[in-house]
Amino acid sequence: MIILGLNYYFHDSTACIVKDGKLIAAIEEERLNRDKHTQAFPVMAINRCLKLADLSYEDIDHIAVSIKPTTNWKQKVVFLLKHLGSFMPFIGHYLVNAYAKQRRFWIWYGQHFKTKEEGPKVHFIEHHLTHVAGSFFVSPYEEAALLGIDGSGEWATSWLGYGKNNTVTRFEQSYFPHSLGSFYEAVTEFCGFRPNYDEGKTMGLAPMGNPNTFINEVRKLVTVDKSGKIKIDLSYFNYQHIVGKRCSDKFYKTFGRPRIHGEEFEQHHMDVAAAFQKVLEERLLEICDILYQKTKAKFLVLSGGVSLNSVVNGRIVRESPFEDIYVMPAAGDNGTAIGAAYYLYNGILGNPRNFVHDDPYVGTSYTNEEIKKVIDGAKLEADYIEDICQKTADLLAEGNIIGWFQGPMEIGPRALGSRSILANPAFPQMKDKINAEVKFREAYRPFAPSALVESYKDFFDLKVEAPFMLKVCNVLEDKQHLIPSITHVDGSARLQTVKKELHPRYHEVIQKLGERTGIPVVLNTSFNIQGEPVVESPKDALRCFYSTGLDYLAIGNYLLRKRNS
Repeated sequence: MIILGLNYYFHDSTACIVKDGKLIAAIEEERLNRDKHTQAFPVMAINRCLKLADLSYEDIDHIAVSIKPTTNWKQKVVFLLKHLGSFMPFIGHYLVNAYAKQRRFWIWYGQHFKTKEEGPKVHFIEHHLTHVAGSFFVSPYEEAALLGIDGSGEWATSWLGYGKNNTVTRFEQSYFPHSLGSFYEAVTEFCGFRPNYDEGKTMGLAPMGNPNTFINEVRKLVTVDKSGKIKIDLSYFNYQHIVGKRCSDKFYKTFGRPRIHGEEFEQHHMDVAAAFQKVLEERLLEICDILYQKTKAKFLVLSGGVSLNSVVNGRIVRESPFEDIYVMPAAGDNGTAIGAAYYLYNGILGNPRNFVHDDPYVGTSYTNEEIKKVIDGAKLEADYIEDICQKTADLLAEGNIIGWFQGPMEIGPRALGSRSILANPAFPQMKDKINAEVKFREAYRPFAPSALVESYKDFFDLKVEAPFMLKVCNVLEDKQHLIPSITHVDGSARLQTVKKELHPRYHEVIQKLGERTGIPVVLNTSFNIQGEPVVESPKDALRCFYSTGLDYLAIGNYLLRKRNS
C-alpha cells in the first residue's frame, strides 16, 4: 500500500511517502524551491519523494491531506456573528484563500489522474489529528497521553487525549481565538520579529530578560481550566480580527513600546519575552498535570508548532509526572504530512503499527560522483579525503568553521548532522564569530551542541535522550567553561544526542573530536544563512559556502577550502 501524505494548506508545505507502513521519504518544499516556510503547493517535494521511493504516480493508492476544510464551521459562524467587523478578513482567509488552496490541489490531481474514481482515494483529515494521532502512531509508545498545541488548525488550537495501540480518544479541545500559539506569536511581533516564523528567536531572547518584571500581568492574560481548556484575555490582543497587528493598544500600555525590526533591544522587550516564555511553560505544565491525572500514562506525545519550543519541552521532561516525551523531528505543520499518512494507515484503515519515526534522515542524498560533478561544473578544486571524519575533527580542533554535508537530509527545522555547520564549542569567541560572519543574525542567538549518546551525561543534566534537538537542558556547572560557545546566558543548551546507528559519520566526527580535545561535543547549527532554508543539494552547499565566512566545506568525501584557510 502506497500513501502520499501532504501538507499544502498551512505553512511549511511538505510531502511524504509511506509504503506498507514504513516512511520511505519526507521532504519539505522549502528545501527545493528555496522559499523558507513556503506555503506553495509541494509539487517539487512530491516528485522528489516519488523518485526516492522509486515510484510513479500510478503506484499511489491513497492521498492523505492534513486538513479537513468542513471541520468546525459551527464554531466559525458563531465567532463571525460576534465579530462582524472581521467579516471581510474572515471571508478572505477562510473562504477565498481556502478555496484557492483546494482548487490548486484538485488541479494538480487532475494533471496526474484521469478521474477521482480511477485515481487514488483522497482523505482529508482533521489537522489536529494529523498532529496528535499521527505523532502517536509513529512514537515508540504503545500508550501515551496526547497533547497538540499550535496557533490554530481548522479552528481548534489544542487537543488533549489518550492513545493506546491503534486508537486515540480526545478529552478536551480549545478553539480560536483562545490559543497559546497565538499568544506567543503576539509577543514575537512585539519583540520586532516576524510572527508565525520567528518564535524561536523569542525563545532565545527570553533568558536575556527578567520574567518577574511583568510576570503578574502576563499570568492574567491566559488561564487553563480544570479540564485543560485555554482561555485568553482578548482585550490585550488584536490577532482575533485576523488582519493587522496582533497586539492591542492595551497591550502596549501595559508592556511598553514595541521594538521595530532592526532596532536595538530595550530591557523591557527582553523582560516581556521572558515573562511570556515563563507563562507559556507554566500553562503547559498545568495541562500536562491535567493529562497525567486523567490518563496515568508514563509517556506524553507532544505535537504542533508550540512543541518546537524546546525550553518548554525540557521543563516537561524535568518537572512533569511523565517519564519522557516524544516530539517528532518535524513537529510543526511540516510533520502533518507524515501524521496524515499514518492516521490514515493506522487509524482509519486499521493496519497494525509497524514503524517508529526515530530516524529523521529521510530526505535526499548525493553520491561522491554526483558531488564531484557539481564541483567540476563550478570549476572548483577539492581534495578527496578518505578519512573525512578524522580530517574534519582535526580542523574543528584548530578552530575552523566547517560546512558539513553528509548523507540523507533531515526532516524538520533542526540540522541534525546531515546539513550542518560545525565548530568547536571550546573556543569562547565562536558563537559571536558564527553569528556575525556566517549566519548574519542577532548576536544574542545561541547555538546548540551535539554530543554522543554514550557520553552526553558527562556534560549535560538531561536524563533522557534528545535525538531531534527538541529538549533544552542545563550544561553541568563544572563543564560550562569547557564548552562556552554552546552555553546560553542562563547555563542552558538545546542538546542533540547522536547515535552511531542513525548517523555513523556524524557520530564518528564527534568521537574523533573528543579523542583529539577531550571534549566529545560539537557546536551544530543549520547549514544556511538567516532567511534561507537549510541547504538541500551540493549546489546549495557551494553557494552558501562561498557567500559566508565558512572556512571549509566537507561534502561527501571532498574537502573544499578558502585561500586564507
